[in-house]
Amino acid sequence: MQYFKIGKLAASHGLTGELILQHSLGKKTLLKDVEAIFIEQPKDNFIPHFIEKTSIKSDTETYIKIEGIDNKEVARKITPKDVWLQEDDFNKHKAKAAPIALLGYELIDGNTNLGAIIEVNEMPHQILCTILYKGNEALIPIHEANLIKMDDKNKKVYVEIPDGLLEIYG
Repeated sequence: MQYFKIGKLAASHGLTGELILQHSLGKKTLLKDVEAIFIEQPKDNFIPHFIEKTSIKSDTETYIKIEGIDNKEVARKITPKDVWLQEDDFNKHKAKAAPIALLGYELIDGNTNLGAIIEVNEMPHQILCTILYKGNEALIPIHEANLIKMDDKNKKVYVEIPDGLLEIYG
């Protein structure tokens, strides 16, 4: 099963254990038909948290009520924690044009497949993509100057990586 990080539980809300989910899905969402969100505890061990109800706060935030969390003290214990969705749920709820939609795409430099994008961070003038390169997490910037083309059909991003950038990772 593959999981995609969509954001974090930023804060508790109210007295009944409701939480604020800050997400990067690129559109307002109620996470309709999503049974559970996942929190990674410990590394590579994803624990499901079942959704009771959701409501929209803004384009990037959703109020979320999780089973078993019924007061603000318990809610605060799981903030701020990263939130992950299973691949099928992620694909249903991401906006196609959102940078987070690049998760799972292969990053290609020239003729070299550098690996799958495992994390996407939006910055003011670029997107920072994380890949596993020679066993290390490598941050690769993508912006209009180094983006060659996007192949959505085959899930590939073609870039020209600056000389020397990959050497620092292995």
